[in-house]
Amino acid sequence: MIGRTAQAAAIAIGSAGLGARTREAPAFCFFSKHLAELDWRDLGKAVRDAGYDGVDLTVRTKGHVLPERAAADLPRALEAIAAAGIGVPMITTELTSPGDPTARPILETAARHGVRFFKTGYWHYRSPDVRAQLAETGRALEGLAAIARDCGIQLGFHNHTAYVGAALWDIAPAMDRLDPRWAGYYFDPRHAVAEGGGGAWKSAAHLVLPRLKMMSLKDFFWERTAKGWRIRDCPLGEGAVDWAWIGGTVREARFAGPISLHFEYPVEENGGHSTRHMLRAAERDLAVARRFFG
Repeated sequence: MIGRTAQAAAIAIGSAGLGARTREAPAFCFFSKHLAELDWRDLGKAVRDAGYDGVDLTVRTKGHVLPERAAADLPRALEAIAAAGIGVPMITTELTSPGDPTARPILETAARHGVRFFKTGYWHYRSPDVRAQLAETGRALEGLAAIARDCGIQLGFHNHTAYVGAALWDIAPAMDRLDPRWAGYYFDPRHAVAEGGGGAWKSAAHLVLPRLKMMSLKDFFWERTAKGWRIRDCPLGEGAVDWAWIGGTVREARFAGPISLHFEYPVEENGGHSTRHMLRAAERDLAVARRFFG
């Protein structure tokens, strides 16, 4: 069992939002989904050795911590990762409803042990009635933000292609109604560019910046195939995202929250995938991220 002392690193590097504008650099975190084969202690060591500041820990189905086991297992996971000398400033959840019985145990436990931020799950557009779907999502976010406030942890809404909020403009009115101390954006430039590649992604970035909590980094390009144009994920800096513009804009705003790196592109070498291949890709992308955001 650990408390805030053992998570001091996470607190120090995970202080985005209204009170964090004086920090000079963000914390670069490894999204633990990509090392699902490692236990907590080995995860911490691998991420530390790859040069990262922290871990974006999955607390969801098939994650490093199962939602129903969060009260018991999350403190143990945080302790094991902290033993490697790095923190966990944020967790990735699949929470989409304040009525989820795992919501309060996850958020209470995380906040009690020094985790400052959590990513919600995703909402689908299930019918042509867009306004009704947005109203439903807004109510869910309001309830989750209230739990977050009670627990002392900040909510980050992730813009992701194919889900509610992908364009950001649709979800902004709902987000505007929430207390910015406890609810903001988990901004993903890759998805913003994919949704608004003609230039709307820049407006989207400015839209989220005043209440930016966390960021996710990955890259992509459009490829013409026999089945039409398709998105192909690729290493950071090799795709369509204008990282110089994004990095400059974020630095100018003095954003200092967690930045989670994702690796959705194939990292296989010689026809096989391994932890070593993943970590090599992680080191390469981290070098690019530090160049633009560090």
